[in-house]
Amino acid sequence: MGAGVMKAADDGGGKRRRRRRRSQPMAEINVTPFVDVMLVLLIIFMVAAPLLTVGVPVELPQTQANALPMDQEEPLTVTVTGEGVVLIQTTEVGEAELVDRLRAIAAERTSDRIFLRADGHNSWDTVAKVMGLLNAGGFTNIGLVTDLETPATDG
Repeated sequence: MGAGVMKAADDGGGKRRRRRRRSQPMAEINVTPFVDVMLVLLIIFMVAAPLLTVGVPVELPQTQANALPMDQEEPLTVTVTGEGVVLIQTTEVGEAELVDRLRAIAAERTSDRIFLRADGHNSWDTVAKVMGLLNAGGFTNIGLVTDLETPATDG
């Protein structure tokens, strides 16, 4: 029985141990630039949104109808205020000259679509009369503009 050399236990067939990285990847997202961009966009839209509406104040009736698809041309809008004043876009027009103006406008446009914004306090007689004038002026595709009705809540 002779003395022998004993080998140390082998832990995996001579694989080298990898060194761990000293710097771990950052697991947090920096949201500060994202918040800055969102606040700038919010301010831009808050300033621009009021400029996109026609500037005649009327209280529109509320319905559950969907919005009409828009054309390439700027939409032509006729407004009837609560006092019965008729406006084309923002220009006040008397009922006697409404048909003549609409015929001149219809000759220049490719679309026969027109939008009628009538205050909810107007009688149906007034709205129907203006719709007849729009039709006589050459516009047969009349869209009635309303506000979206909020659903009633049981409470």
